[in-house]
Amino acid sequence: MRNSLLVGIDALRANPLRTVLSTLGVVMGVGAMVSVLSMGDGVERYARERLVSRDLMSIAVSPTTSMRVDGQFVRKDEFVTLGAAEAAELLAAVPELAGASLTAQGAVLVVMPGTNEPRGFLVRGVEVEVASLDSLVVAQGRWFTATDTAVVVLSSRAAGVVAGDSTRGAEAIGKLVTFRGNAHTVIGVLSPTEREELLGAYVPVGDVQRALGPRTVLQLQLLARQIEDVDSAVAHAERWAEGRYGKEWKKEVGIISRAGIVQQVATAMRIFKMLMVAITGVSLLVGGVGIMNVLLASVAERTREIGIRKAMGARDRDILVQFLAESVAITSFGAGIGVALGLAIAFATAAIMRLQTKAEVQAAVTWQTVGFAVVISVLIGLVFGLYPARRAAKLSPIDAIRHE
Repeated sequence: MRNSLLVGIDALRANPLRTVLSTLGVVMGVGAMVSVLSMGDGVERYARERLVSRDLMSIAVSPTTSMRVDGQFVRKDEFVTLGAAEAAELLAAVPELAGASLTAQGAVLVVMPGTNEPRGFLVRGVEVEVASLDSLVVAQGRWFTATDTAVVVLSSRAAGVVAGDSTRGAEAIGKLVTFRGNAHTVIGVLSPTEREELLGAYVPVGDVQRALGPRTVLQLQLLARQIEDVDSAVAHAERWAEGRYGKEWKKEVGIISRAGIVQQVATAMRIFKMLMVAITGVSLLVGGVGIMNVLLASVAERTREIGIRKAMGARDRDILVQFLAESVAITSFGAGIGVALGLAIAFATAAIMRLQTKAEVQAAVTWQTVGFAVVISVLIGLVFGLYPARRAAKLSPIDAIRHE
């Protein structure tokens, strides 16, 4: 077999121009495939980084406060109460969690100081440590402590509304904001964010009923360590709920996550990459047909050589391996050049996208992409080289030697 491989490689060296021309189809096919996969991985990574936030890694565990009767949702007279004990139990029962905290939120109409204009605020009652878990940055003032009461931290936009000037939000510190007849002192203003659309306000969870009303229901906000852990964390939380509330636990609490958004993006990107690989695969098939034509011509030109080798003891398997080696060598050589070309195209395309859109998209180089391209090219060599190799192996030694 070693001699057959060497003979095949020597034959390729004897016709370098034909060898190079026969690899062009493989080079273009592999290059297109690698560039598409690299850009697809890079765009998917960019999309995940933009989408993955604490909201998508959060799991809400809330009491079921209503039931469906005759097609109508009727508020229950009694429902479970979630507190610090349940948060501690979930942290112990769900290893994928990075934290668990009590929270509640609701919309409240607020009359601005010095005016009669009501504005709609989204008020969240949270625990002290939520600031670090949510990566909230206090630009002016401070965040509340465990002993603070009747205080509020405003979003940048809300502070601008309270101060009467969006550019002077810091002046809101010290002012009173009244939620449902209860005054809260502004002690901090958060840094502005890209997605800040609502007028947001944060109050200590112990004060949430003062801000939102006595019928406010607390829920547990669970935070997974990473987006990949959300599904497993939900499964563990559901087992905890079944153990605590029984088989009918869904009538007592609801467990909801939004990690499916990221999974939908990943699925869409996977379908896109499969489609593009199928399209670029046509180039590889064209390259494979070219290799088959070259090998068939090579068999016709070297018929006497094949006959002499068989007369000297070469077996059909030796001839088969020789021509398959030539085919795989051509595709492997083309795959190497194609991988380099595809990566160069991917990096150049990513650079153009960054310049045109200001989006930090980077081409992603993974061993799966390179390995897939190499394996596909070798398979193309084997598949399209098999027929010429079998034809050469089946030649009769006598007829081959007599061939002119």
